Amino acid sequence: MDVLVKLPAMNALTILHKCFGHAAFRGQQEAVIDRTMAGGHSLVIMPTGGGKSLCYQVPALLHASMADGVSCEKPLTLVLSPLIALMKDQVDALQDKGVRAAFINSSLNRQERETRYAQVANGKFDLLYVTPERFRKKEFINVLAKRDIKLLAVDEAHCISEWGHDFRPDYTRLREFRKQVGDPTTIALTATATPDVQQDIIRQLGIQPGDVAMFHEGIDRPNLAISVQEVWGNEEKFEQILSIVRKFEESAGNGIVYFTLIKTLDMFSEMLRKKQVPHFCYHGQLERRDRRRVQSDFMRSQSSFVLATNAFGMGIDKEDIRFVMHAEMPGSMESWYQEIGRAGRDGLPSDCVLLYDEHDLTTQMEFLQWSNPTAEYYARVHDLLLHREEEAESFGMEWVRDTLHPKKRHDHRLDTALQMFDRHGVIEMARERGAPKILCELPSMLQDEGRLEEKLRRDQQKLYALVQLIRHEGDRKAFIHEYFGIPYDEAS
Repeated sequence: MDVLVKLPAMNALTILHKCFGHAAFRGQQEAVIDRTMAGGHSLVIMPTGGGKSLCYQVPALLHASMADGVSCEKPLTLVLSPLIALMKDQVDALQDKGVRAAFINSSLNRQERETRYAQVANGKFDLLYVTPERFRKKEFINVLAKRDIKLLAVDEAHCISEWGHDFRPDYTRLREFRKQVGDPTTIALTATATPDVQQDIIRQLGIQPGDVAMFHEGIDRPNLAISVQEVWGNEEKFEQILSIVRKFEESAGNGIVYFTLIKTLDMFSEMLRKKQVPHFCYHGQLERRDRRRVQSDFMRSQSSFVLATNAFGMGIDKEDIRFVMHAEMPGSMESWYQEIGRAGRDGLPSDCVLLYDEHDLTTQMEFLQWSNPTAEYYARVHDLLLHREEEAESFGMEWVRDTLHPKKRHDHRLDTALQMFDRHGVIEMARERGAPKILCELPSMLQDEGRLEEKLRRDQQKLYALVQLIRHEGDRKAFIHEYFGIPYDEAS
């Protein structure tokens, strides 16, 4: 076994300074860390860019610095995150700081995964990032059994709640996960959570409410100027985009213009090119290397803006974003608030502008139907893939789509159904053009029509809340605070 020289025990402030380059903690970070080191569970709600990750990264390094003996006996902090696309970036950033961190997810091939498992078992890492789906793998559970899991951090904790805006079914197994790794100290973190989602997070963790401390930094960002502009048609939208770009082009500030539809983004990009307005474009249909290039170029730029779908922004920690504009209406209050949180992280004045066209509301209502298939539809997809497996494998997903809804090729319910099947472990996704293979029966959650109708109703409420914000004639920040169940100081 690899015998390590014991690091001198460090305090939280020393680690903050030496590893992360910050002179002092901000907000409630230090209080969260103190509670975590004392073995107390916490639910942490901090705005996007508020420094949530330090609340578990610093304790992880504190535990490692206090450990004696062989490496495999050193404590491990396990971080659950649904964001596969971000894990490598997060781990690379930590490794650049000298932190012994790694990730395990589906992006690794078999040999890489087995090597990583062996490294974890031998104590090579102090921080390990995984998706909750990894707990389906027995070999992973066996590896964790060889380590002392001192701390479990649940990032994007709103995914625990089926009423949250990004529900992940495997997150509902957290009670089981915690038991499998010895019920360690647990910290759950998110940027936004309504009161009912907060309660659901604690319930799903399997911890008594009285044993979980709530750290809520609020959502108020005084430097963000929130406004709504009602527009009619693309020409007025384009004028608004040009207006905000010109407002900040002399101040060396950067911006993000969010779109819902890639085809609309492309159309506005072409309009900007004709005006010779330089900009970046980012969306999920770009090749991975192109997405990374755009993100890297944007991060280095001093005065630029990007047209993007909501695929852009996760992991973006650029302080001088002077404006975030939504050229198309987002799908919920939570999504909108999370996205505007990328503006003004340096504390300087920044604009958050929401353009409202009634046609965009119609689009979002259609999206809600696509993202909430009925129990009958889930059963129909399952039956087709199960009983016509040979045809599906031979003719691929286009055949599946045409068979399910031949007259509505733009119907995207199938995409939602397959995504939910994958999250529940119902299918094995095809590597090539073939259709997925059914592995098991439908889970009860996808057969319960009452539950599915309630999910649709709640999603509609989230969209309606954004419509109410748009039409609100009073203080919009007060409205936002009321929605998230947070007291509001009008003087702030």
